[in-house]
Amino acid sequence: MEHVIAEWESQERAVRARLRPAGAPPPTMSLAALSGLQVLEAIFAGDWPPPAMGDTLDFLPIRVEPGLAVFQGRPSPRHYNPMGTVHGGWFATLLDSAVGCAVHSTLPAGSAYTTLEIKVNIVRPLTDAVPLVRAEGKVVHTGRQVGTAEGRIVGPDGKLYAHATTTCLIFESSPRAR
Repeated sequence: MEHVIAEWESQERAVRARLRPAGAPPPTMSLAALSGLQVLEAIFAGDWPPPAMGDTLDFLPIRVEPGLAVFQGRPSPRHYNPMGTVHGGWFATLLDSAVGCAVHSTLPAGSAYTTLEIKVNIVRPLTDAVPLVRAEGKVVHTGRQVGTAEGRIVGPDGKLYAHATTTCLIFESSPRAR
């Protein structure tokens, strides 16, 4: 397990080194003409800033390819519910990001999406005793108006913490929507 943690932390450092810094000047490029995969690649290349929510909840994208998105998060006491475990909203947000970006990675230029429905099953609690988790989202189907995906949160020891399914509504984007 220690070697998995070291590998995951190394991958996280490499991604963070490429991401656009929070205080950087706003980008001048427009995302309207890019496919979903190209948008995600622009974030990874540091050409476009990642959503600030990742900083707030301490997670970030690790890898994306057509139909697949992997995010990594660090459970911490600031994510706890009153019972002393990670709040279900943290699980849901991490999974929603992974499954949503998996769908996004399959969209052509001029398309956008929003989560229409997400179902999350938490199968074991999380605390900061688990230093890192990964959420992997995989597309099941992408059509003209609907995309579906499934995802899992696993720890470095391979234990499953949660799984989810999503339905995304796909629609034509406007230049201002991006």
